Amino acid sequence: MQVTETLNEGLKRELKIEIPAADLAAKLDTYLDDMKSKVRINGFRPGKVPVAHLKKMYGRQAMAELLSNEIQASTQKALEDRSERPALTPSIDLPDEEAEKILAGDADLSFKMSYDVLPDFEIVDFKGISIERPVVEVADAEVDEQIAEIAKNATPFEAKDGAAENGDQVTMSYLGKLDGEPFEGGADENGKLVLGSGRFIPGFEEQLVGLKAGDTKVIEVTFPEDYPAAHLAGKAVTFDIEVKEVGAPGEAKLDDEFAKNLGLESLDKLKEIIRGQIESQFGAMTRQRVKRQLLDALDEHYSFELPEALLNGEFENVWRQVEEDMKRNEKSFEDEGTTEDEAKAEYRKIAERRVRLGLVLSEIGEKNNIQVTDEEMQRALYDRVRQFPGQEQQVFEFYRNNQQALASLRAPIYEEKVVDFILELAKVTDKSVTKEELEKLVAEDEDEKA
Repeated sequence: MQVTETLNEGLKRELKIEIPAADLAAKLDTYLDDMKSKVRINGFRPGKVPVAHLKKMYGRQAMAELLSNEIQASTQKALEDRSERPALTPSIDLPDEEAEKILAGDADLSFKMSYDVLPDFEIVDFKGISIERPVVEVADAEVDEQIAEIAKNATPFEAKDGAAENGDQVTMSYLGKLDGEPFEGGADENGKLVLGSGRFIPGFEEQLVGLKAGDTKVIEVTFPEDYPAAHLAGKAVTFDIEVKEVGAPGEAKLDDEFAKNLGLESLDKLKEIIRGQIESQFGAMTRQRVKRQLLDALDEHYSFELPEALLNGEFENVWRQVEEDMKRNEKSFEDEGTTEDEAKAEYRKIAERRVRLGLVLSEIGEKNNIQVTDEEMQRALYDRVRQFPGQEQQVFEFYRNNQQALASLRAPIYEEKVVDFILELAKVTDKSVTKEELEKLVAEDEDEKA
């Protein structure tokens, strides 16, 4: 094999690789000689098929497979010999007009290999990176407020003799009819509805105001034009109503009994769970803010040439999302106060930042032997599968048979582990902030898009 470098500019490389036809012929003979002990051909005993006969029958097919293997092996060896790491899989150019001659054994295998190499850069000292971690202390009042919201949805209702008012709960039987005939899903023998909640079709609840236990009434309503059931959308219907009970709202007593009705042993346990949920919510926001500061710091430290193919691929992904968002929101570049060219320039900078930081994080992870474990991948896969109830097996098979899809699950796990590694070495100081201050910081980060 002869390798000749034909291009070396910046990160771009181009090599010409040549393998003599004689070498290919020798390898083909070895390939066919191994084959003759495995194939079964009528008229020949096992292992006694002449190589010339095999070449006549299978030579072209065998040479095609051999060429594929040779191209893969020679490109890999060329990269190893040059100690180069391609940013993406190298592009192979084998002229079509030469392919037939090579398959027939009448020409040397000669092809061009093009690729971008990954840039070299030094890893900074993480101790020089300063991060301010905003921390929100969860106040008792915040916990009590959340529990009060839960209590609203657990309001007790006590039967009353008077007419139903807004805020009361009506227990009723009802039967819906379209053109005088009952329709599917329009009946309930013991339906409960809090008047003023807006849970039923517009106009339904208002017609129950003033009814008492034992009252009957036929009400008329019209389903909204965008109602999910097509056969009812925009249709006028009637409901035969019989009120069984009217309940006045009471006040939920926040005690251990209230917590037990929610499946917990005590009110203290409920408060503990609510506090944990709030802390988790604030913790996620704090993490988002800290990670943004870290990425900004790394972005300031690094400036190097980017592999063009990698950058173009990322920009295409970003720009495709921009176009889809604008189409979905029926917006134009003029609506956004810009032009398409200006927007492309802005989003190309975002793509450059993402590629640069991706390379930096990848290099840090590789240099420090950071790995994603099988257990972490298994957990991520099962989390993904659970997002598609009823299709679990199909989703599982998709990821198991698609390495690129599986890599998309691995990438965010790997990134978070590298971020954690850096944060352990960086200078991180906590700063107490209010909930509103943290929300503002996170919102500002999201507005910057990258």
